[in-house]
Amino acid sequence: MVVARREIDGPVKEILSRLLFRVRSVNAARDNKYILLNAPNHKIAEIRNLLPGMKSPTVMPLAISGWSSVHSVISEHDFWNVVEQLKAAGAEGILVLSIDQMIL
Repeated sequence: MVVARREIDGPVKEILSRLLFRVRSVNAARDNKYILLNAPNHKIAEIRNLLPGMKSPTVMPLAISGWSSVHSVISEHDFWNVVEQLKAAGAEGILVLSIDQMIL
């Protein structure tokens, strides 16, 4: 929690605004994970439905024909349930990374 006078202005207000932006970015990242996985192209629609992401998952073709890499952000609270569903849907090589900041 940050406490500030209502009358602040000028450079102090700008510094406070920048600080709050940074704190909010770290807090937003705290409860989320970045997930990357490989999937056969015929399973992408099913997998995409499991990973809403921030707007939608990123899907990029792999060098191996018929396969894609899927990247998304998932809630840490839903993590294990989502991973089990992804595996059942055909996802392979699942990597999960912590997020330092999320700029929304």
